[in-house]
Amino acid sequence: MPTPDNRVVLTIEEAAQRLGIGRTTMYALIKTGQIRTVTIGRLRRVPTFCLDEYVQNLLTKPTHLDHAA
Repeated sequence: MPTPDNRVVLTIEEAAQRLGIGRTTMYALIKTGQIRTVTIGRLRRVPTFCLDEYVQNLLTKPTHLDHAA
């Protein structure tokens, strides 16, 4: 889903803000491979569809509440 200004890639800070998380948490998600990024020249950017994929994975991932009686 493109951003309102139709950009398809975001900075790390913009991606974190879009998810409502901190920059450090965003870097941790990238480091563990949970959110994919691309390199453009020397810049690291997060494609907006990768944020959508991450949220979709969260929705399909079983939680401890799924097993509660």
